[in-house]
Amino acid sequence: MAKDQDALAWELVRTEHIIQNEWIDLRVNAYRFPNGQVYEPFYCYSRRDYVVIVATDTDGRYICVRQFRQGIGKVTTEFPAGGLERPGHMAYGSSDGPSTEAEAFEAAKRELREETGYETDEWVHLATMPANATISDNYAFLYQARNCRRVSGQALDETEFLNVLKIEPEVFEQMIRSGGVQQSDHVLAWYMARELDNKQSGSPQ
Repeated sequence: MAKDQDALAWELVRTEHIIQNEWIDLRVNAYRFPNGQVYEPFYCYSRRDYVVIVATDTDGRYICVRQFRQGIGKVTTEFPAGGLERPGHMAYGSSDGPSTEAEAFEAAKRELREETGYETDEWVHLATMPANATISDNYAFLYQARNCRRVSGQALDETEFLNVLKIEPEVFEQMIRSGGVQQSDHVLAWYMARELDNKQSGSPQ
């Protein structure tokens, strides 16, 4: 698989930063294709690496949040999630290299506690993958957190307005299948967590 890397890779010819601040680096690029042709524009951006946490309480219910997502202009139901904070770095991880697993794990624990007031010692790292390999270079770190217990109230940022709710597994699965969960990486994290649970319990897939 890796031996076609050089044959298929594009060469960056030039780049222009359209917006570059602490939140996003939006660029327009020109690339030279493997056949020598130069083509533009290609738009891409850097944003924060982030975490998604498939959290369940001691009764096995999913701990979810409801909040407004301005991209689609709707209030959504999803898992706790949030961007990594990297003191001494730009907000988006790619400026100094991808975030580390240790940084992501600390962010996952922080986001779960701040958004929901829950904590746990039972964590599993499910996967790390590009958030959107076509146009962005940030990564999503997916986690499972089992047997979470409430230890405090929420500690939300000034731009966060969200409600916490607990959803029975069968209800959440129906929401997934009917399109009621509108974040694709959250859906993927749920499938991976469910597969792990099935393997550990010996249940059929």
